[in-house]
Amino acid sequence: MLQSNILPHDRFQQVLFSCFLLFLVASCINPPYPNFLLMQHVPTLLAAWLLAYLSNRFEISRFSFASIVLFLALHTIGARYLYSYTPYDAWSEKFFGFGINETFGFERNHYDRLVHFSFGLLMAVPIQEFERRYLRLSPKVASLLAIECILATSAAYELLEWLVAVVFTPDWADKFLGQQGDIFDAQKDTALATLGAMISIGALMTTKRRRSFTVVNRDP
Repeated sequence: MLQSNILPHDRFQQVLFSCFLLFLVASCINPPYPNFLLMQHVPTLLAAWLLAYLSNRFEISRFSFASIVLFLALHTIGARYLYSYTPYDAWSEKFFGFGINETFGFERNHYDRLVHFSFGLLMAVPIQEFERRYLRLSPKVASLLAIECILATSAAYELLEWLVAVVFTPDWADKFLGQQGDIFDAQKDTALATLGAMISIGALMTTKRRRSFTVVNRDP
């Protein structure tokens, strides 16, 4: 049983975080690439610990907490299969009767693209929420900085990933990085994360603007 000071205080967040930890443990059972399991899951473990730590010291909305956990779950799947080998085509065939790559004409495994896009889509709003609540920034400034933060962290991650691959897995660097022959893979991943952030922040600002408009124009 996890100690109460490790889990978030909110009951909903406690259950969600516990489910994620079980999912993380399950992802380590019979891994297809055991030699890379620890290397792939170290960022996940650090992120999970950081989330638990921050949720005990700062107020995080349930929406933001769920968004972060969803992103970590997507990353956990990719980490298990080294991203490039995530068998989403086989899963699609099994559950829906068609292959995604064949249906859409994809020539590569696009799971890494999905996770990079999801990073911006799911993490920008929690960042914006933190900036507004604890840095006392205006909605516009917080939104702009949230997008810039996603862009910066995405680029930094690509640099760190490249460094780790060169130092620890030089013979497997291309497979570890998941380039799949695309020399502009890092740039596209960063662009997708930024696009995801712009979409989620844009949707958030539009929703708040519409709510404000409705309240202002409501009949007395």
